[in-house]
Amino acid sequence: MLVAYLIMLREGIEAALIVGIIAGYLKQTGRERWMPSVWLGVALALALCVVIGVALNYTSGEFPQRQQEFFEGAVAVAAVAILTSMVFWMKKAARSIKAELQHSVDAALRPGDRQGWALVGMAFLAVGREGLESVFFLLATFQQSVGPGVPVGAALGLLTAVGIGVAITYGGMRLDLRRFFRWTGVFIIFVAAGLLSGALRAFHEAGLWNGLQERAFDLSGILPVDSVLGTLLSGLLGYQDSPAIGEVLAYVVFLVPALILFFTQSRPVRSPRPA
Repeated sequence: MLVAYLIMLREGIEAALIVGIIAGYLKQTGRERWMPSVWLGVALALALCVVIGVALNYTSGEFPQRQQEFFEGAVAVAAVAILTSMVFWMKKAARSIKAELQHSVDAALRPGDRQGWALVGMAFLAVGREGLESVFFLLATFQQSVGPGVPVGAALGLLTAVGIGVAITYGGMRLDLRRFFRWTGVFIIFVAAGLLSGALRAFHEAGLWNGLQERAFDLSGILPVDSVLGTLLSGLLGYQDSPAIGEVLAYVVFLVPALILFFTQSRPVRSPRPA
């Protein structure tokens, strides 16, 4: 539940910031009449994401067992790629995203017959990207978790993000976005490592991967995965009480370089002191 909440909170805040920047710029430049086009683009993006998510989830349930395991592994790998690219993209684009969006609004509203539709398309693509990232993450999480915790956490995270977005845009609320995206980025890297480890396990159950299946360790007697703490660590960090060697290697080989790259790129570049 907590993982779904935090992921959807981050994704929702990203989408809310994008819409808020567009709305603020339209108001600042006296073009509020184009806001219905923005909301239409947002609504179309949300509708498309819901349709894709429901279709993929329904289709996976129709597969035979081995094909379903393969599908779960493939979705998990896709979620890892999307979440990781999102973390690094946001870190890189955060400084210039406002200027880029304002430039895109100006370009979309140049005189012509397709002014409104260009703005619809801009909002659709901006929100749709965040929505599809969420769809693949939630699909991967639904397949690895049982119970209502994931959908409830996702819904609460999205509602919180909407409230924060409204407060930032219209209420003057200030949020340290740099620190927020930095630490949620670290959290998402851990989540992605857990998803990748789970994908390898799914591929083994599908009969596609049979190497490195010896047990790396067995903590089931000390910290079973179905205990309260084990469940929390499983959801947050992808913990398993008796993982295979291959699963541990996949986790570590992804996690360590990703964290090093993330923190290395986060360091400000210092200009050399004059002699």
